[in-house]
Amino acid sequence: MKKIAWICSFLLVLALVLSAQDYKGKGRVAGIINDEAGKPLEGVTVKLFSPKAQGGFTVQTDKDGKWLGAWIRSGSWNIDFEKIGYAPKKVSVEISENKKNPDIAIALTKVEGLVVTDEVKDILGKGNELFEKNDYAGALAVYQEIIAKYPDAYPLLRNIGNCYFAQEKYDLAEETYLKLLEKDPKNVEAMIAVGNCYANRGDTAKALEWYGKVEFEKIEDPIVLYNLGTNYYNNSKFEDALKFYRKATEKKKDFPDALYQLGLTYLNLQKNVEAIAAFEDYLKIDADSQRAAQVKGFLDYLRKK
Repeated sequence: MKKIAWICSFLLVLALVLSAQDYKGKGRVAGIINDEAGKPLEGVTVKLFSPKAQGGFTVQTDKDGKWLGAWIRSGSWNIDFEKIGYAPKKVSVEISENKKNPDIAIALTKVEGLVVTDEVKDILGKGNELFEKNDYAGALAVYQEIIAKYPDAYPLLRNIGNCYFAQEKYDLAEETYLKLLEKDPKNVEAMIAVGNCYANRGDTAKALEWYGKVEFEKIEDPIVLYNLGTNYYNNSKFEDALKFYRKATEKKKDFPDALYQLGLTYLNLQKNVEAIAAFEDYLKIDADSQRAAQVKGFLDYLRKK
């Protein structure tokens, strides 16, 4: 009985091994990957997968943008092309073991922002988790590791800068944000972040100079709009603050902080009708807090004028 059990176990393992190698054959396929300008792309991950065999393997392009998949079976193959900073592509091809297969020429398109590939997804998630837990030194080490290995992941310079900023190392944070701006000169978040570094160092004039570089029309994030409005408000630039608070509440109508500051801004500009409307909208969201009691006091005062 033990011999029979051993034989069954051996056959099961053999079957699993053979199954895992079902994509093996005598065929080969090669290709070259360039960017939009025709420059070869090194380090592109090429994933070859046989739907029939439910298996495959991964290779990478060399410095000339070339890759090779060898010893594969005939049939249909799905091939994915991935590189950080570029839009991924997928093709399906028929591979023959009996003749030369045509080379596959692919051009990858550079994209704005960070395209997270499978190879960095887990480690990036670890870094983000550490940052959320206020382990800024740990998160910094993870982000720096990714940047060192994948230079095209330069949008993570913002994450690195944020780690320094959270540690109140404003000089290092500014230096990092400026590196991001060298790569992406129109990065709104980086411009604001540099301004925040100056603001936290007490250099209000320089902070406002950086905030002024941001094109108002391009800011869509209500949090960013609110923060910029508050910087202007704190420096008594109420007209400037007003446009940011108004847009923040347009983008996010149930944003109590922005509605409260909008009401205060109107109050400072002696636009009482508008202030009443803003404070009434605030109370629709928050009617019971300590700040709500203050808002009710403002409304009583305004309505008596």
